[in-house]
Amino acid sequence: QVQLVESGGGLVQPGGSLRLSCAASRSISTFNAMGWYRQAPGKERELVARITSGGSTDYADSVKGRFTISRDNAKNTVSLQMNSLKSEDTAVYYCNAVKVVAWSEFDYWGQGTQVTVSS
Repeated sequence: QVQLVESGGGLVQPGGSLRLSCAASRSISTFNAMGWYRQAPGKERELVARITSGGSTDYADSVKGRFTISRDNAKNTVSLQMNSLKSEDTAVYYCNAVKVVAWSEFDYWGQGTQVTVSS
């Protein structure tokens, strides 16, 4: 088990920046991947960015070039730097941790943090 706590959400104008952080209650180096997902009203939850234990990253096409995911194993945190924000980035953002054990995948989620992009 692990507890994931997100922070850094808020209201920002279009073109602005926010940095989200996810603090884990135990070592994140034990997880196969850490990521950020988001869910806008009336839409399904979608992957925003993911980083593996080896440091490989993956981004949704809609955020490539604008968002950057990073991890700090020493601090057990994962961050999402979001630049050039657009109104369509408005959503609840969730931190995710994935652990694969014997062909089974276990997903852990934070409570989410609201990001609103509006003038």
